[in-house]
Amino acid sequence: MSADADVKFFLDTNVLIYAVDRGEPAKQAVARELIKSEGSKGRCVVSTQVLQEFYVTATRKLGIESLRARRLVDLMMKFEVVGVQPGQVRDAIDLSILNQFSLWDSLVLISASTANCGVLLSEDLSNGQVVNGVRIENPFADL
Repeated sequence: MSADADVKFFLDTNVLIYAVDRGEPAKQAVARELIKSEGSKGRCVVSTQVLQEFYVTATRKLGIESLRARRLVDLMMKFEVVGVQPGQVRDAIDLSILNQFSLWDSLVLISASTANCGVLLSEDLSNGQVVNGVRIENPFADL
């Protein structure tokens, strides 16, 4: 994890999902500690895309009851939330073409960059890679 006290962390959907996934206890512990530690410092950022993806994944894949999933989204809305804008969609398309990332991963990266996050916490992209000034860190890499 970054030692810079001013760095903001963009949380990808998978980090938030692992925080509530009882089927992955090791990843759950890491995700919860990360959210607790960085969230208490006001350094966590999510996007409207991540909130939507969380709700769908929590209810469809984890079987979390809809109202509970909604309450969890409400809690996540206490983080800094980046609203996805039309220009960001265009930028994400360009990024996906240039780097052969999925559009959804590209949109997460663009949102992290827009929010001036130094780190994107995700297991979906290459650990240590820097894209648009955002370093990708996989918090589960050592598990």
